[in-house]
Amino acid sequence: MSRLSLSVAVGNYDRTRALVDGRIGIDGVDPIFSVLTPEEMFFRSFRHQAFDISELSLSSYCVTLARGDAPYVAVPVFLSRAFRHTSIYVRADKGIDRPQDLKGKRIGVAEYQLTANVWARAILADEYGVQPSEIQWVRGGMDKPGRPEKLKISLPADVSIMSAPDDRSLNDLLSAGDIDGFIGPRAPACFEQGVPGVKRLFPDTMAVAADYFRRTRIFPIMHVLGIRRALVDQYPYLPVAIYKAFNAAKDLALTELQDTSATKVTMPFVEDQLQSVYDLMGRDFWPYGVAQNTHTLDAFLDAHFKQGLSTRRLEIAELFHASTTELFSL
Repeated sequence: MSRLSLSVAVGNYDRTRALVDGRIGIDGVDPIFSVLTPEEMFFRSFRHQAFDISELSLSSYCVTLARGDAPYVAVPVFLSRAFRHTSIYVRADKGIDRPQDLKGKRIGVAEYQLTANVWARAILADEYGVQPSEIQWVRGGMDKPGRPEKLKISLPADVSIMSAPDDRSLNDLLSAGDIDGFIGPRAPACFEQGVPGVKRLFPDTMAVAADYFRRTRIFPIMHVLGIRRALVDQYPYLPVAIYKAFNAAKDLALTELQDTSATKVTMPFVEDQLQSVYDLMGRDFWPYGVAQNTHTLDAFLDAHFKQGLSTRRLEIAELFHASTTELFSL
C-alpha cells in the first residue's frame, strides 16, 4: 500500500518538532507540515477544513461536535495546555482587586467561545462565584478592530455580549480605560508594553495556579488533534498511527528537556523549574490519552455546557476516535 500524502497543521512546539523535522515518522503517512499560529490554524480548519490533520481548539471542536457537524474527529493528543489564571487582565483604576470585583464590569474577549476563555470563566465561577451572566462582555479584535467569531454561537439569554466599536480594538479600549478588563490566551499589547494601569488580576499567577492544581488536580487542556472525518472512515489505521507518532515526539521533547548538560530551551534555572513541576505535578505532567485526563476533560465538558456553548452535555467517549481509547500492551 502506498503511503498517504497528508497535510498537517500544528504549532511550533518542542513536542511537535521531531515530527516536523522528520526524526519521527507517522506509520503509512508522508506528512506535509504547516507550522502556524493557533488563530490561523483554527480559522482555516473550522471555516474551510483546510488540512487533513490539524491542531484544533477544544472548545470549537466541542461546539461543532454537539451540533452534529464536526468535520474532524479528535485523537487524545493535547498539544496545548495552560493554567488560565494568567489570562485575566484588568485596569488598576477600576476598583478590581479580587475576582469578585469583576461583577458588573465590562470585560473584552476576542471570541467568547475560545477555550482559554471557557476555562477562565469556569475558574471565576467555580472558585470565586463570579458567573458569566454577572459580567458585561465586549467582543472585538485584540489588536485590530473587527475580528469575527470563527463559529456561530448562541448564548444563554442572561449572558450580555456587545460588540466593540467598529474602529477600535480591545487593546485600544483597555489602554484608554473604556473597558475594565480583558480575558484571552494572549496578553494584550498594552500589558506587554507596560502601559500604566493595566495589570493581571492575579499578581502571583504561578502561586494561585499551583494552589488550584493541588486542590483540583486539573491542568487545563486547550487543544486537541483532529483528523478529517472522511479520511478516518477511509483509512481506519490513521488515528492510532497519529497518536503513536505524536506521543513519541512528546517523549523525545521531554527527554531532551531533562538533559541539562546544555539546556535545550533559552531560559535560566531549567533544572530548578523542572524539579518544581515534578514536585507539584509528578513526572508525567503533560499526559496524552483519555484515561489520564478524564477528570480534566469532564470539568471542561461541564463548563462548556453550563456556559451554553454546547447544545448538550457531551461525553468524553464522543470526543475521540474509539481506537485511540484502548491500546495494546505487552
